[in-house]
Amino acid sequence: MISRIAFAFAAVLAAGSLHGEEKAVTKSPLDFTLKTIDGAEQPLNQLKGKVVLLVNVASRCGLTPQYTALEALYKKYKDQGLVVVGIPCNDFGGQEPGTPEEIKTFCSTKFNVTFPLMAKIHVKGAETDPLYKYLTEESGKPGPIKWNFEKFLVGRDGALVERFVPQTKPDDPAVTKAVEEALGKK
Repeated sequence: MISRIAFAFAAVLAAGSLHGEEKAVTKSPLDFTLKTIDGAEQPLNQLKGKVVLLVNVASRCGLTPQYTALEALYKKYKDQGLVVVGIPCNDFGGQEPGTPEEIKTFCSTKFNVTFPLMAKIHVKGAETDPLYKYLTEESGKPGPIKWNFEKFLVGRDGALVERFVPQTKPDDPAVTKAVEEALGKK
């Protein structure tokens, strides 16, 4: 009798339903919402149909010069459907301590960034943003974020296509090839 009750309870949990509630299943990095650097809600599902490069960024990192290559990549492919999304993060060595206004000013004056910037989030630890919790634990390319400028490429269908370590520069041939393939080029 106990085993039947346990089995029934396990079936309810597996179905994701208790008291008639349905459990939402997240299948895409674009199923999340971030805040823009100006504080507005930005549902990432508004980017479905685009190719999206999600990058955790920082202003005081040895890899910060990658902003130049990120902007060049964005400008080269934005008319074909690429969106680079910069997501400031202060989790690695306190290398993004700035306010939203300081981050915006730094990015626009030092690197002429025109791609979208989001509000600062956590990509590791107890306060990890749900997007990064998904990317590091549930996506097809799980694992901890190693440092600033880790890159996640999302295809037009919202599926995670590729992940690049921080040291892989945005103008690396592997990144360019993956972006072009995701955009439908050969």
